[in-house]
Amino acid sequence: MKKLHFTLIAISLLLFSFSNIKAQTFQVNVKNSNIQWKGFKPTGSHYGTINLTKGFFTFENNKIIGGEFTIDMNSIVDLDMPADDKYNAQLVDHLKSVNFFDTNKYLTGSFKITSSETKGDKTLINGNLTLKNKTNPVSFLATVKYKNDQLIFKSDTFKIDRSKWDIRYKSKSFFDDLKDKFIYDDMEITIEIDANK
Repeated sequence: MKKLHFTLIAISLLLFSFSNIKAQTFQVNVKNSNIQWKGFKPTGSHYGTINLTKGFFTFENNKIIGGEFTIDMNSIVDLDMPADDKYNAQLVDHLKSVNFFDTNKYLTGSFKITSSETKGDKTLINGNLTLKNKTNPVSFLATVKYKNDQLIFKSDTFKIDRSKWDIRYKSKSFFDDLKDKFIYDDMEITIEIDANK
């Protein structure tokens, strides 16, 4: 009887200890994190980066269970042309204009993780991306490495359809008479984040 009593107490303590494992929060190191973008047109492409202003991951039992990130829309840069090239400045100004992201009106975007799922050695991230006050679901695979007080997060390159966020400039989703003067709706995105406790 005493042995049974002791066993029940041990099981209760074990269950209690597991139930009280607390989720850990990792704050984004914005200096070592960014979003890489690439846009396409029939005659070529442009690519660059955009920064985060803040963000965090919630991590529990070796798994990301949540997170939210703020995107600085005015930090967008182009990297396929020299920084001092006048066409670089023209492109960046165009991307910030009302034709694209309208950064004077929409200073920030955001991404909020809603769920995650282990897929082999990667993690499937599901979340909501908000740009220009419009929110759409986005899913992508990511490699997540956790060591000591650091979390390294890198997504696979994935695509988003800009027309879903009402980015209309030279989009065939909105204009029928563009011929070969259009810009593809699909953009490639890669997210790299360094976060620390």
